[in-house]
Amino acid sequence: MNIKTFVFNHFGENTYVVSDESIGKCAIIDPGCFFDQEKQELKNYIISKNLQVESILFTHCHLDHAFGARFVAQEFPQAKICAHKNEQIFIDDALNQSLRFGINMEQPPQITQYINNGDIIYIGAIELQAIFVPGHSPGGLCFYNVQNSVLFSGDVLFQNSVGRSDLPGGNHNVLIDGIKKHLLCLPDKTVVYCGHGGTTTIKNERETNPFF
Repeated sequence: MNIKTFVFNHFGENTYVVSDESIGKCAIIDPGCFFDQEKQELKNYIISKNLQVESILFTHCHLDHAFGARFVAQEFPQAKICAHKNEQIFIDDALNQSLRFGINMEQPPQITQYINNGDIIYIGAIELQAIFVPGHSPGGLCFYNVQNSVLFSGDVLFQNSVGRSDLPGGNHNVLIDGIKKHLLCLPDKTVVYCGHGGTTTIKNERETNPFF
């Protein structure tokens, strides 16, 4: 399992390419590339590694996590576009969302595969389990790989912080309860790859995060 991190767009969003290089398969988690240079950087990495993009995985579909989705879908049309059904509203309203920030973005493609809690997504031989944790966004998903003790937390859990809950569809109590119930129970050594900022571990967040 190889993980490549890119920091993209106006919001410093983390886009991840997760790959099984032994058979040349990968998934892109939260394609946030906005500027042309960012789009080419992502594309060039995938081509240089001879990877086939199997899927675009959204932890959620806020605009900063979806800026590059149209580009990726056009460049790699075989990729499935996967998210929780509750995120459809943000795909449908993406252009209006972006205009509120004074940003013109390309319309993200439609979700082609809904992901539910507990679903397993395969990237070659890599298994990612979907964990439903709403509160930041109504269809928030985290992706957990048990074999390597890795969690992609989106904007649910950050290093010593948690996601905002004052956006449409957010709920602070639901968010905190979901993190405690579904994430903090994971093994201490679990490395957390967040939607913004650096990586952390479940042990660190359980012991030092001021929200718990």
